[in-house]
Amino acid sequence: MVATISSYARPTRRQFLSRSASSAALAGIGCIAAPFLSRAADRPNISCGLQSGDVSSDKAVVWARADRAACMQVDYATTESFHNILGSRRVDALPESDFTAKLLLDGLPPGQDIFYRVRFDDIADGRFAGETQVGHFRTAPAVMRSISFVWSGDTVGQGWGIDPARGGLRSYRTMLDNRPDFFIHSGDHIYADCPIEAELKLPDGGIWRNIVTEEKSVVAHSLAQFRGNYKYNLLDDNLRAFNAQIPILAQWDDHEVTNDWSPIGSVDESGYDEHGVSRLVSRARQAFHEFIPMRGQPEQGGRVYRKVEYGPLLDVFLLDMRSYRDSTWNKGDERDPAFILGPVQLAWLKRELAASNATWKVITADLPIGLISLDAIALGDGPPSRREHEIADLLSFIKHAGVVNTVWLTADMHYTAAHYYDPNRAVFQDFAPFWEFVSGPLHAGTWAPGELDNTFGPEVRYEKGCSATQGENLAPCFGLQFFGHVSIDGGTEAMTVTLKDVDGRALWSVQIPPKPDARTGPVLSQHF
Repeated sequence: MVATISSYARPTRRQFLSRSASSAALAGIGCIAAPFLSRAADRPNISCGLQSGDVSSDKAVVWARADRAACMQVDYATTESFHNILGSRRVDALPESDFTAKLLLDGLPPGQDIFYRVRFDDIADGRFAGETQVGHFRTAPAVMRSISFVWSGDTVGQGWGIDPARGGLRSYRTMLDNRPDFFIHSGDHIYADCPIEAELKLPDGGIWRNIVTEEKSVVAHSLAQFRGNYKYNLLDDNLRAFNAQIPILAQWDDHEVTNDWSPIGSVDESGYDEHGVSRLVSRARQAFHEFIPMRGQPEQGGRVYRKVEYGPLLDVFLLDMRSYRDSTWNKGDERDPAFILGPVQLAWLKRELAASNATWKVITADLPIGLISLDAIALGDGPPSRREHEIADLLSFIKHAGVVNTVWLTADMHYTAAHYYDPNRAVFQDFAPFWEFVSGPLHAGTWAPGELDNTFGPEVRYEKGCSATQGENLAPCFGLQFFGHVSIDGGTEAMTVTLKDVDGRALWSVQIPPKPDARTGPVLSQHF
């Protein structure tokens, strides 16, 4: 649960102590109420760095994790010196959330650099405090100011973990060097189903040497193991440095739970709870919300899909193609129900797209539209079938509702590509042309480009992945790790999308001029 600065009431020490059977139990979690606490080792500290997320013009979530039960103290200001503190807030980090804590800061000034400093105080006696760390984010502008962001997905997959000798998770350092306003993580933050081994042989004869932890050495089933996957990634210096400076907009895909999961059928030996919910999925969902700095929606079962407004130029629509899908692997009789968004999410997306006044509407999807996969949307050439009906319905709605300037972003496929969807090339033609960009992995095995179908008429404008001679699951050290960079000009309102590699090289780029919105009149100042 995210505590807001306007409504959060911190539990008293008496309330916290009552949760434990004895003071001995408190000692086991590192929170003895002792007036003689003095050694640095006895003070609570930050264990996994800082993060911020879901940043808009006046709000942001701040996250940290303590090494024991503690109270998180957050001060935030518009200068790094903290001479003009905007506010100070507190929230407890307790065992039931694995000592993670989140605060929703609101009432922030738009278009402003915000610096926040975090420390953990002893929960029984606030006089004893740990180290302080400082983070940063920038709120969305309220005016037509140029903005930029990066996106990608797929971190620590296929057994390729953190090898310090090879630079660790290098993509995060490269993305930080781009100094974007924010980062969209398109899913597969972790690979809960991909254990890490100490060593892997490389095709050139070298050895990849992973940092190994107990919780990351097995396929995740328990809540502790799912949490351990997130903590493993946060061992990397590049990721922690990136998180402290760049806010994240996060969605999830399959590997946060298990490969190709769906709500029904993805279980382990623990089965389903009394409400028919997979216990495996519930544990994975809890760990995701504990470790990701996003606004909580507990009244909706931890909903992941949402809209984030980033000023007059941009609205971001983050989808969830996992939690509401059918479990048929996108095959079977056409008469069977088939969906990947579900009726509630689809209705929400239509409503929010139609209501958006932003110049650009970026739809971030877990999966691409036109790449053939039994786990995704596309089934092969021909008219819409099964899950494709939802996409056809959505694309037709976008056209007839007069929604303009939609761009789709995704990762998942472990290569990078630019696809242009043209109704003149398509079997289903009742939609307006649009772009879809694919970019990943951040740090995982790289694959060869996939096959597109002609249902919605995608054309490959660029793609880069493994070659036939390189084979599949190519290690990150061979340089085929990718992310995308998007910039929107505050004057022309044009969007430029650039596909980049782990070394920051621009591989391909396109500038997309905005189309006039019939509801607000023509876009002014288009200079190209």
